[in-house]
Amino acid sequence: MARPTRRRRVCHIPEIREFSPVNEAEGEPVVLTIDEFETIRLIDKEGLSQKECGEQLEVGRTTAQRIYENARKKLAEVLVLGRPLIIEGGDFILCNGNTDFCYRKSCIRRQFENEIKLDKGDNIMRIAVTYENGAVFQHFGRTEQFKVYDVEDNEIIKTEVIGTNGYEHGALAGVLLAVKADVLICGGIGGGAQMALGEANIKLYGGVSGNADDAVKDYLAGNLNYSPDVHCEHHNHDDQAHSCGEHGCS
Repeated sequence: MARPTRRRRVCHIPEIREFSPVNEAEGEPVVLTIDEFETIRLIDKEGLSQKECGEQLEVGRTTAQRIYENARKKLAEVLVLGRPLIIEGGDFILCNGNTDFCYRKSCIRRQFENEIKLDKGDNIMRIAVTYENGAVFQHFGRTEQFKVYDVEDNEIIKTEVIGTNGYEHGALAGVLLAVKADVLICGGIGGGAQMALGEANIKLYGGVSGNADDAVKDYLAGNLNYSPDVHCEHHNHDDQAHSCGEHGCS
């Protein structure tokens, strides 16, 4: 009987997960799995050795080497044959920060746990809202603040506004993990970030606009107006010209 595949730990899910050449060749897209993408990021971008990459993924060096070699072959096919690339799937889990090894001196979750002390009781539900000037900010990946609400017995008992320290898109799931959020309320949100939230077991309510406090009250009352099919096409626009409100992220 074959041994079950050990799920690979990844830091965060890439927000941009599809690439196409200008002159696209015929044929099916090449699929690069999330864990294969992570080996490319760790070894080729961050400069880790294959042994360090394996430790980060929580697999052996030879397994990390095999994943990396498969990833490089796929990227070669994309470049040489002009094939489109899709990043999806694979056997992976999102890093929760509870590890003795990390190529960063302080990963996203550890950094926020060190800087922001948000104790949470056993009976507390924690709701995070993308936040700007009292309103639900309309693009998750660009939010500079979350307003965090602690709820007990369906009543708000505490609120706090926290900064995101410049993190964006899927990496923000690490921030929400660090503050132990159970629910996220936001406007528009991209596919990569949605996948990261799903891996982190954070319930998503997107496509919400208006006053942040009112949105949380509506959620607790079971009256929140949200979109289960929320998306945001922000990364398809020029950042300098983009306004989420202009193209309807929510």
